[in-house]
Amino acid sequence: MTIKKLLYALILPLLFIAAQVNAQDKTITGRVTDSAGVPVANASVTVKGARVGTQTFGDGFFTIKVPASVSSLTISSVGFLSQEVAVSGGNVNVKLRNSNISLSEVVVVAYGTRRKSDLTGSVTSISAKDFQKGNIGSSEQLLQGKVAGLQITSGGGSAGGGSKIRIRGGASLNSSNDPLIVIDGVPVEGNGVAGSANLLNTINPNDIESISVLKDASAAALYGARASNGVLIITTKKGTKGRVKWNFNTLASVSNVTKTVKVLNGDEIRQIITDFTNAGTDKRYQPLLGTENTDWQKQIYSKAFGIDNTISGSGALGNIPFRASVGYYNQDGVLKTNNFKRLSSSLNLSPKFFDDHLSVNVQAKFSQTKNRFADEGAIGASIQYDPTQPVYSENKFGGYREWLQSNGLPLDLATRNPLALLNLRNNRSTVNRFIGNVQLDYKLHFLPDLHILVNAGMDRSSGSGNDNVDSLSATSYRIGGSKRSYEEVRKNQLLDVSLFYTKDLRDINTKIDVLVGHTYQEFKNNSNNFATFSYR
Repeated sequence: MTIKKLLYALILPLLFIAAQVNAQDKTITGRVTDSAGVPVANASVTVKGARVGTQTFGDGFFTIKVPASVSSLTISSVGFLSQEVAVSGGNVNVKLRNSNISLSEVVVVAYGTRRKSDLTGSVTSISAKDFQKGNIGSSEQLLQGKVAGLQITSGGGSAGGGSKIRIRGGASLNSSNDPLIVIDGVPVEGNGVAGSANLLNTINPNDIESISVLKDASAAALYGARASNGVLIITTKKGTKGRVKWNFNTLASVSNVTKTVKVLNGDEIRQIITDFTNAGTDKRYQPLLGTENTDWQKQIYSKAFGIDNTISGSGALGNIPFRASVGYYNQDGVLKTNNFKRLSSSLNLSPKFFDDHLSVNVQAKFSQTKNRFADEGAIGASIQYDPTQPVYSENKFGGYREWLQSNGLPLDLATRNPLALLNLRNNRSTVNRFIGNVQLDYKLHFLPDLHILVNAGMDRSSGSGNDNVDSLSATSYRIGGSKRSYEEVRKNQLLDVSLFYTKDLRDINTKIDVLVGHTYQEFKNNSNNFATFSYR
């Protein structure tokens, strides 16, 4: 047998087998719409028990190749009931029915948890699966673009920086328009302490289970006038009974400034001054020009690297469900010298006693954040500073090029070197925060519909820092450098006692809720701003 005949003998059977396999497949086309005939985009089209599937296009159409033995397809989409359809022919049309499951979802509100179908006020609850994804440094950023009417505006983009939160816009010209923030049942005071403009960055976003946004006045029944700007109720994750499970999340990120302010470069400035001088009107500026083409915005910005690690364990130790976590977050700012670090930990215990009549929920969260704040005045200086000048120069002001008088001292009204503003200032702070509470829910044995609710909690935050300007800086040449120190301690103590009665009267399709409660909350604040110390 020749080689050619041997190849035919081997290849022809393979081609025959492939043709047989191909003949056993069939192509199904179809269209998916809702009950009103509107196309459903991105609906999943799968074969039960097989790894074959596709998605519908924007017009609801789909095409899928399946084995000839397949007799049905499963169609599913978020907000609709899954449907199994027969595929006896090569074309199918499917109408999906809306799902009303969302009405039975449990939502955390000011007075406990309720089914969505029972709520009459405007409440939006966002769970962990719907949170904003990506590099999230502060808790409120989880809600960006997720809730209608909720505005979250970045406060400048610094590492660990806060955002302006507005529910239904601003209502006051003089008072605060910030919503009330409640963390695991503890209303917290304001959103700032010395050394941190944003206390929400002390909460690890990976520990948050859901955030409820209360937009109307229903929460004012418990929280009073401070809830007039709306309420954000943050609920952290809890443990469940079962085998202990460990979870590790890590996220690395790189950020960069993609667009800067358009300014003239050094050559363009020199050309303008030359033309101006040649016109014979004024020759004072020609000698002041340098020979460089310095892009000062590139000098102050850099790639910002970040890392976010969280390890958590949840399950049950005996009959005590628990969840514990430790997180570390380190984020540089796109403005040089800016940095934010957070070390966080949390613990939750949720046992039940007396045949589940007494529910206990113990929560504790501790975090430490460290900030290095950059001098944001460098941003404006980078737009104004002369691009014909070099970055560095031999002088006594740290080696940074500055505008000097004839006596060698800086011009008081001149723009300072942008890079010098960053590198010759060291502004650092440390903020510690502890939030803990114990919640007791006792369901009376002789009247299970009546609950006694007790909530005792505390929120303690302390911040301290130093803002030092180097003695070589041209901004402090008169005093030879400066040092400013500050510290503040805020303490918030809470005690809630409530009686809650709830009864479902199914025969008349009625539900009764009665709440009677008393709240004691005390705020203490102790701050010290020490006098600025100069070296001369």
